[in-house]
Amino acid sequence: MTTGISSGSGTAKILTLICMLMLSATGCLRPRIGPRSLPRDREMYSMSLADSWKQLTLLNLVKMRYLDPPVFVDVGNIVSSYTLLQSGSLTGNIGSGGLTGNSAVLGGSVSFANTPTITYTPLTGNAYIKGLTTPLSAANIFRIIQNGAAADLILLSSVQSINDLQNEQASMTGIRPADPGFHRVRELLRSIQLSGAVRINVKEDDKKRETTLLTFRKKDIPPDIQAEMAELRRLLRLNPDATEFTLVSEPTPSSDTEIAVMTRSIMGILQNMAAEVEVPPEDMAQHRAVPGVEAGHTLPDVVPMIRVRSAKDRPDDAFVSLRYRDTWFWVADGDLDSKRAFMQLMNLFTAMDTGSPKESLPIVTIPSR
Repeated sequence: MTTGISSGSGTAKILTLICMLMLSATGCLRPRIGPRSLPRDREMYSMSLADSWKQLTLLNLVKMRYLDPPVFVDVGNIVSSYTLLQSGSLTGNIGSGGLTGNSAVLGGSVSFANTPTITYTPLTGNAYIKGLTTPLSAANIFRIIQNGAAADLILLSSVQSINDLQNEQASMTGIRPADPGFHRVRELLRSIQLSGAVRINVKEDDKKRETTLLTFRKKDIPPDIQAEMAELRRLLRLNPDATEFTLVSEPTPSSDTEIAVMTRSIMGILQNMAAEVEVPPEDMAQHRAVPGVEAGHTLPDVVPMIRVRSAKDRPDDAFVSLRYRDTWFWVADGDLDSKRAFMQLMNLFTAMDTGSPKESLPIVTIPSR
């Protein structure tokens, strides 16, 4: 009797140990859900959203080169729901004494599910279209420069003209080169910006109307920067002795103390960047895309804003890439100038003023369990 009990107890201990191991194994799934899942989920969704937004921006650039209408879709809500179910069972027959035939049945089940709910909102409506097609504020453009953005890149992408000097312009017939003085103005403003000799001021008159001023310092300016400031005044036909110049959103200045700036809309920036998307020569030969840059070629007298490359094979090292019309298009990861222009375009979309409060997003109902 004692021997039988000892044998049965040993068998029971083994079976109990196996059951405990099974249940503890299911417990390994617990760190994947609950509070501990928050850092991982936020990181993964953040990376996925960023990659998706980059691909959507590139897709619309490429589509505009082919005269396909751009479509923008925003991600409204992301709700990640986790379910973890686990169970275990142990049944058996343990003999004693001289009886044999000990038996046991060990069972268990584990199920784990992650069911995210994501809502997509097409960006449409009068306010959004107005935001796309309304020229950017000249004052805001120069405030961006004041905050450290490169003046030469901002002027190249966002400004159509400055004191009658015309920027390059894309159209159905190709890319028209800029006036020679325009690119020199960009270079001079960038150099003066780096020296700290220029700043933006906003003044109010008696009627509380704001006036944006571009101010040049006079003291402690190196001789080379003074020479560049004199050249900038000459190119823009500004008063050589004035230090404050009023920014106006007009085609031409009304005096030699005004800087008249015509800006582009976001859609205009898209149109001009799209012309620099390299398309296969066969697409150009068959008139599938509007004139612009062809793969493997450059246009004389045109300063590129961005380089979107194309090939039949998938690129090995891309900052962003996608397949469209059986062709791969991408921005190279090592092309810092193109990456900077691309990110500037994305930031303009993010900061775009639609002129009205944000529309209500769809209501998502999550069932409770």
